[in-house]
Amino acid sequence: MLVDYLPHLMILVLAVFLFTGFPVGGILAGVAIGFALFGIVIDEFPTASLFLIPYKVYSSIGESLIYPAVPMLLFMGVALEISGAARGLLLCLQRILARVPGNMCVSVILIGLLLAPMAGVVGASVATITLAALPTMLEQRYRPEIATGVIAAAGTLGVIAPPAIMLFFLSDALDLTIANMFLAPIVPIFGLAAIFIIYFVGTDMIWKRPTVATARKDYEYSLPVHILRSLVLPVGLIVLVLGSIIAGWVTPSESAAVGAIGSAFLIFIYRGFDMSLLRRALFRTMSITAMVFFVVMGASIFSLVFRFYGGDDIASGLFDRMNISDFGILLVVLLILFMLGFFIDWIEITLVSLPILYPALKFLDFTDYVGSPQLAHLWMGALIALVLQTSFLTPPFGFALFFLKGSAPPEIRMATIYRGVVPLVLIQLLMIGLVLGFPAIVTWLPTTLL
Repeated sequence: MLVDYLPHLMILVLAVFLFTGFPVGGILAGVAIGFALFGIVIDEFPTASLFLIPYKVYSSIGESLIYPAVPMLLFMGVALEISGAARGLLLCLQRILARVPGNMCVSVILIGLLLAPMAGVVGASVATITLAALPTMLEQRYRPEIATGVIAAAGTLGVIAPPAIMLFFLSDALDLTIANMFLAPIVPIFGLAAIFIIYFVGTDMIWKRPTVATARKDYEYSLPVHILRSLVLPVGLIVLVLGSIIAGWVTPSESAAVGAIGSAFLIFIYRGFDMSLLRRALFRTMSITAMVFFVVMGASIFSLVFRFYGGDDIASGLFDRMNISDFGILLVVLLILFMLGFFIDWIEITLVSLPILYPALKFLDFTDYVGSPQLAHLWMGALIALVLQTSFLTPPFGFALFFLKGSAPPEIRMATIYRGVVPLVLIQLLMIGLVLGFPAIVTWLPTTLL
């Protein structure tokens, strides 16, 4: 009977070790190999299966057409940050929107949509926008809860905006094409961005900020040159990468390579021909890439042992015993993922938790409700992305909120951050409800274009 409970024990041991602070990839691989050796001792795991581990790791990464694009997109995000593109884009947008109430809030939301997708992980995207925008917003006397709220919203919104790395992993986990996965969340994302902008503009009009007595700013460039340099170049590069993937002109890896080369040139354009900055971008990219793929390799080893012990049957067996409808199963899975987002980043969720729960989702029948099995999977993928993004923003455990606190000045208290994000979480929940009730919000654009 012990063998029947080995998958459950694996999940329990994994959950315990995840709270120790050890590297996630090492925990995943260590738990899997430990249970494999235990299986050999009790004569339940064949010794020869250990030799499948190198093949499993290679097949998970080496044979994928998606993973080779990840390091280049990560480099693109790092290079855009090091080049100063985030700061330049912020100032350019503020200059263009000078007469709009709450123009800094609007600019930060737009920056989140444009630059955060390449940051890779929640912490990096939130920290990047915090360092670029928060000091300026506080100088311009934005209320701290407004400034921190808009940064948290922008940083998490960008995590699911194409060409976000998270969408690559979701498409792989849910057996979806990357073009469809890119298109599915676009309408909800732009809807959220529009509501956020209306909220912050309205807040700025109601709670008028004190006038900041500053001298007229003399910009280094004329407005057309400023727009070309700080807006057109980085945005054009992102649109080129995204558009070429969706249009199917090139593979994701080829498109990411163009983005990486273009972002390297932006370092030289903005900061001069400084090879030390390029080396810094490369080293940071290697560090983030190593972390991501270490988790990928650990997850591959964990899934091999977990599935050998029948782990795929856990989720489906659990819901069979609960005897609830397909819609109920979907809501329970989304709730589980929402709660997991309080404690771990999307990388671990999409590589470990989602494969465990996916067998319960795979055979849900929403054909009549959504239109086809493929569109139903796409709808569920967009819902998972929105739920995780909302989870990272939700107090008191929201993943992004702690990274924001760590990057903010000491006088910014956690309670201030919580007050700023509560209205935004309510907006997020409203959007999730709309997508649940009207699947066409996410299926219309992929159906129309592809």
